[in-house]
Order: sequence, then C-alpha cells, then structure tokens
Amino acid sequence: MQKPFFDANARSGKEFGNLPEWDLSDLYPAPDAPELSRDMKWLEKACADFAATYQGKLADLDAAGLLACVHAYEAIDLIGGRIMSFAGLRYYQQTTDPERAKFLSDCQDKITDFTAPLVFFSLEINRIPDAQLDALFSGNDGLARYRPVFDRLRAMRPHQLSDELEKFLHDQSTVGAAAWNRLFDETIAGLTFDIDGEELGIEATLNLMTDTDRTQREKGARAVAEVFGKNIALFARVHNTLTKEKEIEDRWRKMPTPQTGRHLANHVEPEVVEALRNAVVAAYPRLSHRYYELKRKWLGLETLEVWDRNAPLPMEQDKTVNWDEAKAMVMDAYSDFAPQMADLAEPFFDKGWIDAGVKPGKAPGAFAHPTVTDVHPYVMLNYLGKPRDVMTLAHELGHGVHQVLAAEQGELLASTPLTLAETASVFGEMLTFRKLLAAAKTKAERKVLLAGKVEDMINTVVRQIAFYDFECKLHDARRQGELTPDDINALWMSVQAESLGPAFTYMDGYETFWAYIPHFVHSPFYVYAYAFGDGLVNALYAVYEEGTPGFQDKYFDMLKAGGSKHHKELLAPFGLDASDPAFWDKGLSMIEGFIDELEAMED
Repeated sequence: MQKPFFDANARSGKEFGNLPEWDLSDLYPAPDAPELSRDMKWLEKACADFAATYQGKLADLDAAGLLACVHAYEAIDLIGGRIMSFAGLRYYQQTTDPERAKFLSDCQDKITDFTAPLVFFSLEINRIPDAQLDALFSGNDGLARYRPVFDRLRAMRPHQLSDELEKFLHDQSTVGAAAWNRLFDETIAGLTFDIDGEELGIEATLNLMTDTDRTQREKGARAVAEVFGKNIALFARVHNTLTKEKEIEDRWRKMPTPQTGRHLANHVEPEVVEALRNAVVAAYPRLSHRYYELKRKWLGLETLEVWDRNAPLPMEQDKTVNWDEAKAMVMDAYSDFAPQMADLAEPFFDKGWIDAGVKPGKAPGAFAHPTVTDVHPYVMLNYLGKPRDVMTLAHELGHGVHQVLAAEQGELLASTPLTLAETASVFGEMLTFRKLLAAAKTKAERKVLLAGKVEDMINTVVRQIAFYDFECKLHDARRQGELTPDDINALWMSVQAESLGPAFTYMDGYETFWAYIPHFVHSPFYVYAYAFGDGLVNALYAVYEEGTPGFQDKYFDMLKAGGSKHHKELLAPFGLDASDPAFWDKGLSMIEGFIDELEAMED
C-alpha cells in the first residue's frame, strides 16, 4: 500500500464528480466510542472465559458441546474482526496520521494479548483422532457444517509446533512481520516524487505512466526510479528480514517449500498451482510477447520502454470518465447479467461503503475489505477518471458482492480461499468489458477496448505469474544468505525480461521496481491468486457464453458458498476442474483469441 501529498487542486477529485467517502459508523461511531470500549472489555473477558471453560477439555466434548465451543469461538472472532476492521480502515484513509497509526497499533497489541489464551484451540483440535471427529460430525448436522474449518486447521497438523512455541509466535507477532509491514506501508506512504517542481505521491506518479504524452510517462518512470534508488537499502532490509523470518518459521514447521503455507491456506494442491504457472510461462510468447510487438508497431517505436507498457494507444481518446458515468457503466453491466447483482451493488454507492477519492496520506491502490459478517464490506479506490479506473470499480465491486453473499455462512466459513477470492471481481470486470465492447460504434473503438482488455489480462496473468516466479527466486536465494539490493534487482530483471519479451528495453533504475509491490511484503505468494482467478473466470465465462441453463443461479450459489467448499466442488456444476491442465489452456485461449482479433485488424 502506498501514497502521500498532492496538489490540492489537481488531486481533489472534484473534476470527476461527487466522489463517495467511507462512513465507518456501521462499525463504530468513533475511536473513543463507548461501543468500542464495551466490545474491547467483552473481548478480553470472553477470551479468558473461553480458555477457562475449554482448555484441556476439547477431546472430551460431545458433538453438542463442541458445537457450543465453535459458536463461542466464532463470536470472539466476530468482535475482534470488527475492532480491527475499524482500526485498519481508519488507518488506510490516512496512513501518515500518527494518531491513526497509534490507534491501529494499540488495538492490534490489545487483541493479540487478549487472544493469546486461545492458541490452545487449534492445537487441541489437531490432537483429536480422525475417527473421533468423524463420529462427532456424523451425529450432528450443526457441527458438520463447520467441517471445512476443521479440515483447514487439521491440514496444518504436520506443521504444528509445541503449545509453548505456538503461544510465543502468537505473542511475538506484533513486533515481527506486522511491524515490518507497517514500516513498509508508512515509508511508501511518505514518499514524494518531484515532477517539474510539483510533489506527487506514488499513486499520482505511477498514473503518469499511463499518460498520452510519452515525455510525461518517462518523467513518471524516472522519478519513481530515482526515489526508489534512494530508499532501496531500506526496502531490501524489509524483504531480507521478512523472507528470513518466514524461512525460520517454515523450517521449524517442517514446511517442504516456502510456498506450502500459502497453498495450505488457499486449500489448493501444489500441483494445481504448478500447472497454472507452467501453462502461463509456456504461453508468454503467444500472449505478452506477441501483444507487445503489436503495441510497439502501434506506437511507432523501435523498442518499447517500461513507461510504454501501459501507454494509451495512439487511436485512444484521452478522456476521463466522471464518477456517475463509471457507476452507470458498471451497474448496467451487472444488471444485464442479473438484476440481483445490481441490487447487491447499489448500497455500496448510496451508504458510504466506497471511499473513492485520491487524498493526502491515503493508502494507494484499491481493495474490498469484507470486515465482519454482521456488518458489510468496504471498497477503497483511488479514482482518477481513467477508463481502467472504471474496470477497477467493476473489479472491487465484484469482491464486495461476493463478500455480501458469502456473509450468510458466518464468520468462520465466509472467507473464500485466495484462489477463488478473485472470481467475482474478475467476472465483474468481464461483464463490464463485454458490455462496453458490444456498444462500440467503430473499429477503432473496438480495437482500443480489446487492447485495453488484453493489457489488463496480461497484467493479471502474465505479470502476476512473473511476480510469483520472482518471489520463488527471492525466497530460495535468501536461504543461501543475506541479499544485497543488487541481488534482488537481478532476480527482478530475470523474470521481467522473460515475461515481457523482446519488444522491451529497460531504463536504468527499473531494476528497483520490485520495491513497491505490497503483496511481497503483506502476503507472500498471494499473487498467483490473480492469475488463478483470471484463468478460472475466462473458463467460467466461456461456459456462460455457451448458454448453460441456470448459469446465474449456479454462479450465485458458488459465491454464497464462501469458504465452505473446495474449488473442485464449486466448479463441478459448471463442468470445470482446475486440476486438469487443459483447464488453464481454456482460460488462456480467450486472451489469445483477443490478440488474434487485434492482429486481424492490422490487415
């Protein structure tokens, strides 16, 4: 996450219409609200009572007793999640505000302390014999509903440490990875970039690299490279420390690879991820290499530079889309698919569930935060009126709709594994894109839309798998010793050249662009989820286009399932199976088809 200080006039967002802001009062009215103090006190007592009631006794509980235990644990999870959602969202609104940073940190410290007595829960669950748990599930439907929660816990059994060590890791967490994450966030948020004497934050500076004026794009890229270069030692320290910390914990837990923990958390088999990765890498020449060669010709350049990667096309109109237009585009696309989808999305616009404007100190990028299942999600954007910002709105709103539908599963079952968490978001983008494509009036307009979609898909599939390969190389190399900034830079460039292809040359300084990718810091190996989601949605959309009966109902059922089912179960009604290598080729062939059409337009 990343951003700071902007020219008040140029970055106010007024030119895009009345941009919505969050109303966090559905969580708590204020940081000093009595409701928050009440919940904090309740949480402290509930955690202590839970431990007093259940510690050392889980194996002796009958089905009804274990179900009551799970319900008590879920209630604690709900209140803790509500407090941390409020603290976190306030912080993201202004990451440079010391009061908000302190409030978040204090909440984190208290909840870590309060929940320390709960560490026994997963450890004791994992010591119950399989046969005993199976018998409990078979005799109680209410408990059996939570079986996926137990399955995910028990997947960690081979990697579980002693009770004492697990408690130590829990207590130590706020000064470990969480502290380094905060240092990264606050450093990125505090960076400023000099563009012709004007100080911009990272979001606005990166946005220059989509400018129609190549000179402006180059200024943005060189400013980013200059500032990253000055701060690269700190970013290398953050990555060295987090990667080493993960290696130590993985070694103690006997994780066979650095990726294993992520695969377990995602409830996805390593061979499925490997099949995805291999299919995408094999397709680089047919996808990114071929597309960027077309783009090089369109731009009339001998070679592309990194600041040309997301450049507008020459035939593209340099227009901005105001907020009301963006909302109408997305809502029309959602409504055409199913009126229910538009109904679910409407409150985001009307009730303060979206924070859209670019503001000083606000975290960069975009996300949808599910908060807790008895409130609602919140969507964050940094809306700058670009056509791609419309797609970002469609994407994050898809997440929001998914999270609303999954909430009925309850706090322990609503969260979707990362591999499926991108399904509704990417599908929402695809619906919006297809709506705009169908409305295109000229060949040039269709070409611009197709090219924009191909670029987005390359960014989602090719770029994210290149990121995944970079992380794999980074974690492997760190096991051999400390990495200098030059070492990390070299790993970055090795995957960039391979994935982008021969159309590109690389300016001095581009080797540092790994420094601002938040996923490497916050969620190691998260990035393959984007490629997984895009490939899955492409295959899913092909089924939709084939006119499969009852598709909308099946789709909503899949979203409502949240984390209660494995990806095999969720995809079976559509006749799809992600463990089949041909599945990924089906998804990638859609991108190839778009590039085929673009090449045909050249004739």
